[in-house]
Amino acid sequence: MSAARVGEAPGRRELLGLAAGLCLGRPALAQPALLRVGPKQAVRSLASAAQQARDGMVIEVEAGDYVADVASWGRNDLSLRAVGGRVRLIANGAVAQGKGIFVISGQRVSVEGFDFIGAAAPDTNGAGIRFERGSLRLRDCSFAECEMGLLTNNDPAAELEIENCEFARAARRADDRPAHLLYAGAIARLTVSGCYFHHGRSGHLLKSRAAVNHILYNRLSDELGGMASYELEFPNGGRAVVIGNLIQQSATTANAHLISIGAEGYKHADNELWLAHNTLVDNRPREGVYLRVAPGRVRVRAVNNLLVGGGRFSADADWDVRNNPAVDWDAFVLAARENYALKPDSALRGKAVDPGPGPEGFASLRPLRQYQHPRHSVALAGPALHPGALQQP
Repeated sequence: MSAARVGEAPGRRELLGLAAGLCLGRPALAQPALLRVGPKQAVRSLASAAQQARDGMVIEVEAGDYVADVASWGRNDLSLRAVGGRVRLIANGAVAQGKGIFVISGQRVSVEGFDFIGAAAPDTNGAGIRFERGSLRLRDCSFAECEMGLLTNNDPAAELEIENCEFARAARRADDRPAHLLYAGAIARLTVSGCYFHHGRSGHLLKSRAAVNHILYNRLSDELGGMASYELEFPNGGRAVVIGNLIQQSATTANAHLISIGAEGYKHADNELWLAHNTLVDNRPREGVYLRVAPGRVRVRAVNNLLVGGGRFSADADWDVRNNPAVDWDAFVLAARENYALKPDSALRGKAVDPGPGPEGFASLRPLRQYQHPRHSVALAGPALHPGALQQP
């Protein structure tokens, strides 16, 4: 049975199908209401679609540029998806609720195939997406030249999942405060996988105050001309599982540290950092530091990570630190082109040790997937045998 579009009366086929289902004594199969958005549709803008949206609706947006078309989404179980190509949302000075291109505050909302470009706001916190509360899943989206790529509220029940997305080229804020590509506040859970973060400006590539963080199979690389601070920070601790990531700081970084936990005080009941099978690259000319752990009640396990460059990795006595070899750029296939796969004849191949189990949900800290450029991940063909993030060509 086909679904009627919003604003239309059900057609004869829909009515007959409903009647037939009732006559047979079975409930009719309810399909989500479908709302189509595009220049040739009855609904031409995202702003109008948001006003007409109802719980459980699927909103299909035709590919193209939508300029100064900002919207607030407060309904539950919404599915927004681009059809026919990319949907580019170009802020051009517009902002919803003074906060962002999209403001989202519903449960079980999904967004797929959208590009958020140039978000700015009067308070200089303009975000591609401002996530207020509820639960949100992003897939195949990008954020570029925004004051904040994605910014969340501090809702302790909120959950955010981001898959195969790109966060790039942080904008210069009018007050010169740090611009973070992804900034998760004090939410319940953050999951980021298969994503590409690059070219920060004074702020962090990824900053999270979430209670639970799963950072899996991503590339966080400041790259040539990048000026990020931390590449990855958990300022209030929490549980952070960081597996299979390529994390690189540029020569022009604004901070000596790649990864940091607890710098603003531990505020969660559980404070743990599980760091396994990552490739950590320090391009800073001197005094780089791979990991900063603030003093306090925190557990750290670091195993099978590759440490590339001249940085320092100073482990406290009570950390569980095993098999994190330091190597130079000549250990890789083509580090000058940022290909950090180990050479075929590398003595490190096959030298990964059993990293042991992780926290709840992780029977092992061995990676199951691998980042694939750009903004994607693929399943490994076999067990992870080598230190570092890259296991197979």
